Amino acid sequence: MTLLLLLLAAYLLGSIPFAIVSSRLFGLADPRKYGSGNPGATNVLRSGNKAAALLTLVGDCAKGWLAAWGASRLGFDATDTALAGLAAFLGHVFSVFLRFNGGKGVATALGVLLGINAWVALAALATWLAVAFTTRYSSAAALSAALATPVAGYVLLGPTPVTGVLALIAAILIWRHSSNIRKLLNGTEGRIGGRKA
Repeated sequence: MTLLLLLLAAYLLGSIPFAIVSSRLFGLADPRKYGSGNPGATNVLRSGNKAAALLTLVGDCAKGWLAAWGASRLGFDATDTALAGLAAFLGHVFSVFLRFNGGKGVATALGVLLGINAWVALAALATWLAVAFTTRYSSAAALSAALATPVAGYVLLGPTPVTGVLALIAAILIWRHSSNIRKLLNGTEGRIGGRKA
């Protein structure tokens, strides 16, 4: 019962749509109505308001970190901590406040990794930065980081249930980017910093 309450709390925390919250705070349009339509930091950046995009990024990352870190601080073991992070990630992707729609989960996943293991998070972040700076495609960077995460988890943590959770998060991230994969292949994917249509 205690674990179920933890997972529910983590899911509700993850469901907070910071892209929409920050857009309203800065008087911007709903991010679901322009650009990619994704309520995430990259799409908010297309509004031209870097402060709103930064707030979205920090908020989405923080909720994933808080779910995992909080579970650990409450005395839950590594597996339950990872499951709390997964619940927050699922909350972001399938937000109860957005009729079970949501963002793609990149920033929230990074926060979860920070709450689970900083070295795995660093490996994922380094991969994202390398690909993003090279290609200026946020989606390509996210896909690369997703692929790197379970590998880093296996190397650093071994074949544990936590690594299995990391692999599941990576698989969902890749699935959520299926439309971006198609756009990358046909050359129509938007680049980081591109303005809204």
